[in-house]
Amino acid sequence: MRAITIDTYGGPEVVQVRDDAPVPIAGPGEILVRVVCAGVNFMDIHTRQGKYAESRTYPVRLPCTLGMEGAGIVVATGPGVSRLRVGHRVAWCIAWGSFADYAAIPARLAAVIPDEIGFDTAASAMFQGCTAHYLVHDVARLTRNSRCLVHAASGSIGQILIQMAKGIGATVYATASTEDKRAVALRCGADAALPYDNGGFADRVRHLTGGMGADVVFDSVGVATLRDSMRATRTRGLVINYGNVSGSVKDLDPYELGEAGSLFLTRPRLADHMGDAETVQRRADAVFAAILDGSLAIAIAHRYAFDELSQGHARIEAREQVGKAVAWI
Repeated sequence: MRAITIDTYGGPEVVQVRDDAPVPIAGPGEILVRVVCAGVNFMDIHTRQGKYAESRTYPVRLPCTLGMEGAGIVVATGPGVSRLRVGHRVAWCIAWGSFADYAAIPARLAAVIPDEIGFDTAASAMFQGCTAHYLVHDVARLTRNSRCLVHAASGSIGQILIQMAKGIGATVYATASTEDKRAVALRCGADAALPYDNGGFADRVRHLTGGMGADVVFDSVGVATLRDSMRATRTRGLVINYGNVSGSVKDLDPYELGEAGSLFLTRPRLADHMGDAETVQRRADAVFAAILDGSLAIAIAHRYAFDELSQGHARIEAREQVGKAVAWI
């Protein structure tokens, strides 16, 4: 079968495009899926670079097939699988191997797709949709009275965060690096879209909130914004650092959280909020239902054929991607 694999960590040169990879076998608790569409994500770049080489949360190890999100049709089930059966249309994330014709994935991480949802939409919505869902509902616990700040607001998760927060009735301030990207945030429903302005966004948020600051900040940027995110947060507010595309903060003293107003800081990961099959299906159902009722729009910015995946990765790594990309397998 065709597969995109790595045997060592590094730059784009370590990626291998194979047409002779063995078809995986569904082991205990696994399903074998014929992949129809795969999501293209920054986590694939991180996998290639080795950022999960020692991760316990995401235990992907070498050698591996890239692609941590996909959608397709179940063609076989392993021992112990009873919830899913051959022929089911399913989508999954944080299970590697979707950049291939077939993938063996844990059955507990697969969600059944409604008939009305296409494979491309399912593959584009699973990772970002479930991430936004747990951040909004489980971590931030937003209400209609909440005021939140969303960084990287034109990205695929940022767009969904804005829409979910506005669906609850929260006030949403957004940041993005260019005027065009800020326009994307406004179209998604943000109440204000701000430039980063070398941290000046914190002062703007303070001004917009009458000096109080945001209740919650969703920060996927990392070192370039985190301390200013703390400045933008109200006393006893919450900073959610769920990504670090600009690099990790390695010198943060907890004392700073006290000085900033007794803040709460968390670094959650999706895997810890997708612990069982029921939770995975519940989150996916919520995302799919919102798509079907029109309250959530998933922007599929680019669609690639299998042999164009490297092009898609290059655009993501160069930060040129706005919205979501999928690959037809």
